[in-house]
Amino acid sequence: MQKLMLFVDKVSTFVGQALSWLIVALTLLISWEVFSRYVLSNPHAWAFDVMLMCYGTMFMMAGAYTLSKNGHVRGDVLYGFFPPRLQASLDLALYILFFIPGVIALAYAGWIYAGESWAIKEHSSIMADGPPIYPFKTFIPIAGAFLLVQGIIEILRCIICIKQGEWPSRIEDVEEVDVDKLKAMVHVKDEDIEKLDALLVKEGK
Repeated sequence: MQKLMLFVDKVSTFVGQALSWLIVALTLLISWEVFSRYVLSNPHAWAFDVMLMCYGTMFMMAGAYTLSKNGHVRGDVLYGFFPPRLQASLDLALYILFFIPGVIALAYAGWIYAGESWAIKEHSSIMADGPPIYPFKTFIPIAGAFLLVQGIIEILRCIICIKQGEWPSRIEDVEEVDVDKLKAMVHVKDEDIEKLDALLVKEGK
């Protein structure tokens, strides 16, 4: 079971990291469009649509990646103080009641939405002969499918945690700075920081 969970994590991580390069393309495109518009006086009507498609694709496909890293924002400030079994029980209930139905609806509606777009070879209506947007809309059901699979894995993690009393491991990736870990790495204690603060205050006087 652990191998299956880590395999899905790896797939979500690979997809998320691969499509994160769209931010580079988006940055270059915006920079070029600003230069072209204000320096060359030659704006491109299609640029806005392409920017939206790049950002939308990256945003949608990052959902499963973020879920695999347990990185989505939580609104409950008390959650972190709960024991693992209680956390897993709450997560399991929320996944079953809200997450799974919502993501299934997203994937189903996205499939119909993308199918209709492909049927008419939909193009942007912002300009005449705008860029095609039906390939972009295909990412809606794809993102929903990836998110659904990762959500099922998270449900399995909740069940395992409820049984074992601790969360199963995840694949490590780039994380925000953990101050406590950083202190341990450089062998700094809170007492040392307090002494340094007192010394600086004394010298400042």
